[in-house]
Amino acid sequence: MKVVIAEKPSVARDLARVMGAKEVKDGYIAGNGYAFTYAFGHLVQLCTPQAYGFLNWSVKNLPIIPKEFALEVKKVRKDGKQQDDMGALKQLNTIKWLLEQAEEIIVATDAGREGELIFRNIYYYLKSNIPFKRLWISSQTDKAIKEGFANLKDGTAYDSLYMSARSRSESDWLIGINATQALTLAAGNKGLLSLGRVQTPTLAMICSRYLENKDFKPQAFYKIQAGFEKEGIQFKATSNRLDNKDVAEETIGKIRVGDEAKVVNVEAKETKEPPPLLFDLTSLQQDANKKYGYSADQTLSIAQTLYEKKVITYPRTGSRYIGEDVFEKIDELFQHLANTATESIAVISKNLVGAKLNKRSVDDKKVTDHHALLVTDEKPGPMPMDQQHIYNMIAKRMVESFSEVCLKDITTVTIDASGVELIAKGTVIRQYGWRLSADQVEAPDEDKNTDDQDNENAQLPRLSAEELLEILTLELAERHTKAKPIHTEASLLKAMETSGKEIEDDEMRQAMKDCGLGTPATRAATIETLFQRDYIKRDKKKLIPTEKGLAVYFLVKDRSIAKVTLTGKWEQKLEEMRANKVSYDVFMKHIKDYTAKITTELMQLRVAIAHEELKPQQKGKIKCPKCTEGQVQLYDKVAQCSQYARGCDFKIWRTLHGVFLDEKEMKSLLEKGKTSELKGLKNTDGTMTNGSLVYENNKVLIG
Repeated sequence: MKVVIAEKPSVARDLARVMGAKEVKDGYIAGNGYAFTYAFGHLVQLCTPQAYGFLNWSVKNLPIIPKEFALEVKKVRKDGKQQDDMGALKQLNTIKWLLEQAEEIIVATDAGREGELIFRNIYYYLKSNIPFKRLWISSQTDKAIKEGFANLKDGTAYDSLYMSARSRSESDWLIGINATQALTLAAGNKGLLSLGRVQTPTLAMICSRYLENKDFKPQAFYKIQAGFEKEGIQFKATSNRLDNKDVAEETIGKIRVGDEAKVVNVEAKETKEPPPLLFDLTSLQQDANKKYGYSADQTLSIAQTLYEKKVITYPRTGSRYIGEDVFEKIDELFQHLANTATESIAVISKNLVGAKLNKRSVDDKKVTDHHALLVTDEKPGPMPMDQQHIYNMIAKRMVESFSEVCLKDITTVTIDASGVELIAKGTVIRQYGWRLSADQVEAPDEDKNTDDQDNENAQLPRLSAEELLEILTLELAERHTKAKPIHTEASLLKAMETSGKEIEDDEMRQAMKDCGLGTPATRAATIETLFQRDYIKRDKKKLIPTEKGLAVYFLVKDRSIAKVTLTGKWEQKLEEMRANKVSYDVFMKHIKDYTAKITTELMQLRVAIAHEELKPQQKGKIKCPKCTEGQVQLYDKVAQCSQYARGCDFKIWRTLHGVFLDEKEMKSLLEKGKTSELKGLKNTDGTMTNGSLVYENNKVLIG
């Protein structure tokens, strides 16, 4: 029997139907020599620190670096405690039973880094040694599934993909566990402060842009604008930027309405604007956020549903290209769109059938694990509005990407007005090409310099050098410099893709993708994690850091864990590992060394935080009752040993049994073991009493 392991029950059912297995069992579907079973995403995960004997959060435990990572059944939290997920355990036992009878395993989890990890964790946790093969497909159509099963790959061909996935998982564990515990312990009474390898630099990008925007002081500048008319066509020409108002007023004083201005130069330049590349997941998420306000997570979820409905190809792709083999079938897809798509897409698709297509998005060398997003030849049928939006975006981008270039004539006219140089620009589209179908999803770029916008004219008359024009209107326009806009999910995804580097060109950004923050498949989850941690919130489309998010940012902004470029380099190394250029041992040694370094860095914050929080009225010294070497320092809510960062975990609340202890009473309690008589102490049953507090065996009781 061949056991096929899919990532989800719905996918297992689909594979079983195509391959002729119809007998539904508990946890699998059997028939025709196959058993199709499934995971629910991650059934097996890396063990928690408790499994290695680290039961409590303590400075002396850090850094936690297991000699060997172990796996355990997925955990869930119930009644404040972590327990095995019983559903996961049951399904895991089903898979184990099937593998004991299997002659071959076929891996049918999602064809990518995370899908490979899901299968391998199950395989190694169950200590199986049965050979396995890989089903590697880019769409879920019946045709693709049958072709995939007819051309199964040797499982070992994906060992480097697994090692990359394993390294990503273990490095996230090491940095996340240690950095979170170190910062939380260092910050004392500030609550849980979560850090992560990708999460923290992403938060840093949001916070730094927010603060830069809020702290920005607009600077005024001035432009002289003159209006002209010829052949019934009105147009304007604008001076260069003038930063000083007095200079600007002096300059415009040289010109008067009614004066003649001379055309100095007319330059017409033909420009070819190539069509956009096909969508990968990140660019789809960016445009869906701009056009519909969908979050990155929403877009991924919708695209995944469309994939499982078989109407689009694999969505978690980082490529914006297709290979020559796929290009050979594009004509058929345009015929399909001509018959099934919405009217505007169908009309242009029909014109593309049999036409010479633009091949900008065709390059075998630039296709990674999966090619760019395409529709399939499956008829989509009725679907909810959000699915229709995403499907149409992918179909429309296909139409744009294979259409002709857009040809423009850009004319720049230089005019001399009494010694003041004015510039007028106009654009004439000679061939619309791909722009005939283009969806203008680009929001107005608030960051764009206004200089060129001031010079733009919808239409220019025919002009020639030495020609004289009458100045019909004249004004001194005041402009203000603008701050970089606060991040939206669209701009954040773009920044994550290029490690914060501002790159507009599609192909240059594609070249940078291997050293971006996270991967197309994980960026949405990273952003959602920041929402779950209460680090950021939405204000319409804007991403705004919360007080908690800013507090974490200020604590770590100068630490290496917040550096975008460092995380980008790690992603690059993970991609190189997938290509067998970097070994697991070399990469993980670097990560372990870094984990020790960042843990020490964060624990040293204890000194700075203590210096800020120490109450000024603490005049004397209080000997630590636990280590006897340190001094107890008083904060707003707690008292804590000065040696906390070096291993002494003594900490006690300032308010005990309902009474706040001042310095005198705290000193008496910890050094003499007893306070003076206090009023209004609260018993465990809630009743009030007067008496002394007694410190015995690390407990405070009413004496």
